[in-house]
Amino acid sequence: MTARMVCAAAVLLATLAAFYGSGVLGGTPIADAAGGRLGADSTLLAPGTGAFSIWSFIYTALLVYAGWQLTATAGQSQSQQKIRPWAAASAVINALWIGVVQLGLLGLSVLVILILLVVLIKIFLLMIPGAESAPERWITSLAFGPYLGWVSVAAVANIAAWLSSLGVGEGAAWATPLAAVLVVVAALIAAGTVHSSGGRIAAAVAMAWGIAWIGVGRSDGGLESAPVAITAFCAAALVILYALVAAATRRKKFNRTSEQAP
Repeated sequence: MTARMVCAAAVLLATLAAFYGSGVLGGTPIADAAGGRLGADSTLLAPGTGAFSIWSFIYTALLVYAGWQLTATAGQSQSQQKIRPWAAASAVINALWIGVVQLGLLGLSVLVILILLVVLIKIFLLMIPGAESAPERWITSLAFGPYLGWVSVAAVANIAAWLSSLGVGEGAAWATPLAAVLVVVAALIAAGTVHSSGGRIAAAVAMAWGIAWIGVGRSDGGLESAPVAITAFCAAALVILYALVAAATRRKKFNRTSEQAP
């Protein structure tokens, strides 16, 4: 029970840190912190402002996950015994990232978000073998699939913001083509999560969301770029299409297996 309570407390900590980082509890909004380097128009890879609304869904799903941890079902799940410590770690690291950004330490924030990404990848890999019940499958997937997908895109934006703060690529002709290439790479990673997980799409959908909002940011804001916007919109659409096809294929295989079972 202690481990489950620690996990729930860690998620609550991350949620409170998010409220602080949003400015509601007195902190500086993330878009304005660190000299505004993480704002919607700070770099070619910064998602538009509306993209960050996905955090509301992610934190809600994490709170549901935290509450479910206190149930007997979660306590008896061997899968959760493996995932729970990593889930708690992801919440603490998330809160740490917000604190680091509030202090304006952009370079350190890159290191923290990359560590968070590694932890979420570990959770994703632990989820692949399958949950022990339908509620566990849905709760865990909806909590950590979008979480991983969004942090993957946010990490790219964070790195771009840090490099921009160092003056890397400022006014360079190669900056736009490189941004477009990185968008394509992000889309390939999204497709890779679908393939490696056997057709699970939660992470890929969140990544497509972030990529699409990069397109919005580059087509309607202070830093417009038609090549990056078009690449982002096309990449996001292809990720969604691939995810839907993969999910349909997975469902078809599941139904076929069920029909063949004695």
